[in-house]
Amino acid sequence: MAGTYMSQEGLNKLVEEVRHLESVERPSIVQAIAEARDKGDLSENAEYESAKEAQSLLETRIAILKEKIASAIVIDESKLSTDKVQIMTKVEIKNTKNGAKMSYAIVSESEANLKEGKISIKTPIAQALLGKKVGDVVEVQVPAGKIPFEIINISLP
Repeated sequence: MAGTYMSQEGLNKLVEEVRHLESVERPSIVQAIAEARDKGDLSENAEYESAKEAQSLLETRIAILKEKIASAIVIDESKLSTDKVQIMTKVEIKNTKNGAKMSYAIVSESEANLKEGKISIKTPIAQALLGKKVGDVVEVQVPAGKIPFEIINISLP
C-alpha cells in the first residue's frame, strides 16, 4: 500500500480510534464471546456466532487502521502554499453556469467528510482542481455532464 497523505489531526484521530477499539471494543467482544460460550452447545449458539463475527470485523478494522497509520505521510502544514490547489488547501469555487459558490478543503480519503466541507483528494472535483490557480476555470465531469468552475480563492483551512 502506498503512503497516504494526511494532516497531523487526521493521524491523531486514527490513532485514537485504534486505542478505543483495542481498549474498549475488543474487551467487550471478548466478554460477549465468553458469556455466549458459557451457555453451552456452540454449534447451535447464534449468540456465540454473532460475537465471533463481530470480533472478526473488529480485528479487520483494527488491522486496516494500523496499516493506514503505518503508511501515513504527515503533511507539514507550515510548508503549504496557496499559490495553487493542493492537498490540505481550502478552495472556493464558483459554478460559472449558475453562479453558485462553494468551498471545499481537499484532504486525504480517510479525512474526507462532506458535511464538514472536506472532500477526498481522489474525488473528480479535487482531481480537476489540483495544481490550478486563482482565476483558472476547470471543467468537472459529473453524472449530469461537465460543469465549469472558476477558482475564486485558495486558502489554508
